[in-house]
Amino acid sequence: MQNTIEMGKRIQEIRNNLKMSQDKFSEALEISEVFLGQIERGERSLSINTLSKIVRYTGFSSDYILFGNEANNSQIDKINRILHKVPENVVKYIYKFILNTTSFIKTL
Repeated sequence: MQNTIEMGKRIQEIRNNLKMSQDKFSEALEISEVFLGQIERGERSLSINTLSKIVRYTGFSSDYILFGNEANNSQIDKINRILHKVPENVVKYIYKFILNTTSFIKTL
């Protein structure tokens, strides 16, 4: 039971860091808001399907969500996990955006 409580706290922290309400986060994950609340309070366990949705949507590793392990949870790792789920043309657009942004920052 303790693991589900800690896991729920981590998921709630992730959601809060994304500045998302339970309503918007549950909608993005295609689960009910009630179910998300139960997960965050540690009252219900995650299915593999729901865990997979959280990992894909947030970029956080399943190891972090389940056990709190910080390894493989750097910003670069999270970005890579997110980029692996988007179409190649979107990745190219994001790449160009990053290049232009870094060029602009250098001029400041």
